Amino acid sequence: MKYLLLLASVATLILALTGCKQPAPQAVDLPYAGKWKINLEQSDFGETTVTIAQMGSGQMQYTADGMSYTFRLDGKDYPALLGQTAAWKRIDKTTWETSTKLDGKVISTTTSALSADGATLTMEAKGPKPGGGSFDDTIAFQRASGGPGLPGTWKTKNVKISAPPIIEMAASGQDGLTLKIADFQAACDAKLDGKDYPFTGPTIPPGMTFAIQKTGPLSIEMTQKQDGKALYQDTLTVSADGKTLTDTGSAVGVSEKYTVVYDRQ
Repeated sequence: MKYLLLLASVATLILALTGCKQPAPQAVDLPYAGKWKINLEQSDFGETTVTIAQMGSGQMQYTADGMSYTFRLDGKDYPALLGQTAAWKRIDKTTWETSTKLDGKVISTTTSALSADGATLTMEAKGPKPGGGSFDDTIAFQRASGGPGLPGTWKTKNVKISAPPIIEMAASGQDGLTLKIADFQAACDAKLDGKDYPFTGPTIPPGMTFAIQKTGPLSIEMTQKQDGKALYQDTLTVSADGKTLTDTGSAVGVSEKYTVVYDRQ
């Protein structure tokens, strides 16, 4: 369960779990039930690597978390990650704008700005939340290689989230979880049996699923997939005092780890 599912658009998705604010009787069996909010100071999003390569015939290739797509800087829509499209255009010699769409509807607009020394690329993503309001999130990347300009290998340096959504969990029946995030009107109802269950919402790409299973009294394992292909694998663990929830994971097939810490609300 990665906060930055799509680095191409920076903040198109924030995946979450839903439930009740106060512990209910099922909290004994589901210690992770409740409302949670990201603690940015304690979280480590890892050195996620993004590569933007100059290809032949004017094409460019964007790669992150083992996934890639090609595009041109002509403002036209090109198939991007996870069923979305991305339209890139140059604003000036150090600034680019990317419009990310799902089913033809814009879900985020990202401005990528290169520092004067060419060492830092800052991506600021803005867009509406289906549940109301908007987001304005920023990721700063440090150049690891390449250049000049946009092409190169970039690693995460800093992440700023304008209004982190509340993440929640609750029991569903005797052996499941109801998954939801109100800000993005996204939801999933899954059993803890390791099988795939649909995760849907206005900004959720088609074919997205969660497979969840219990791995201990205070932990669950989640595998996020699209059309049956595993994308991310995470372990969510509640602290002994029940005050924090720690999500440790990585993209499947990629060695870069991330740790996201949530505080109980």
